Amino acid sequence: MGLRELKRERTRRLIADKAFELFTDHGFGRTTVEQIAAAAEVGPSTLYRYFPTKETLVLEFVEDCLMDAVGWFRGQPVVIALPDGLQSVIERVLERLESNPQRVRAVFDLAGQTASVSAHLNELIWRFRNDLTDELVRRLSGPPRQRAEAGLDRQRVGIGPDPQQVEFTAALSAGIAMNIIETVVRIWVENPDDTEVKVLARRAMSLLRSGGIPLPAAGPQLPGPLPSSPARSDADGGRNNSPYGL
Repeated sequence: MGLRELKRERTRRLIADKAFELFTDHGFGRTTVEQIAAAAEVGPSTLYRYFPTKETLVLEFVEDCLMDAVGWFRGQPVVIALPDGLQSVIERVLERLESNPQRVRAVFDLAGQTASVSAHLNELIWRFRNDLTDELVRRLSGPPRQRAEAGLDRQRVGIGPDPQQVEFTAALSAGIAMNIIETVVRIWVENPDDTEVKVLARRAMSLLRSGGIPLPAAGPQLPGPLPSSPARSDADGGRNNSPYGL
């Protein structure tokens, strides 16, 4: 990263930090963009170049945590075993969130109090799921040799050559990963002194893999094609229905 990029990143961090100080002291609704800009010693136009809305100021830290993990996964060799890759994605998100517990709790509080923050957070979570789904599709759709090197047997896990089946499976995997993150973070926020996020995440993953968590019964196989692009369904406007999204 060059000097210009470092300066931009420092400015971005400073603006976000000052915004959270003001949100904590005065509330989200009572804090203006002009007040945040003055506290960070930048002009409002500069602030808007970094953060187009107040909501994006709230979510800057969470967005960095999520997108960093997806970016890391994209950069891994295609031969990485997908279960190991997903575990690393989950733990990478949680480790970064755990590094700033006050910011995470503030995000939860603001999302619970402010509908616009909750809506923007839900959109961010869906973007993470969609990006993770896309990367899983890329890996699941690779040539047979690549899949074999990654320890992936599509027949064993019930994935046929149909692209819709591949995307359906990828979307389910991404959804499970996000749900593990959501559950662990909620428990951690509510019980900060009694929870180690990595231990709890690994317990969740172990229970899922061992069948220790009740799952819906499959019932008899029904005819008909799989839906297309389940992670991008327009039925819910592309939003998560969770009140916090995390």
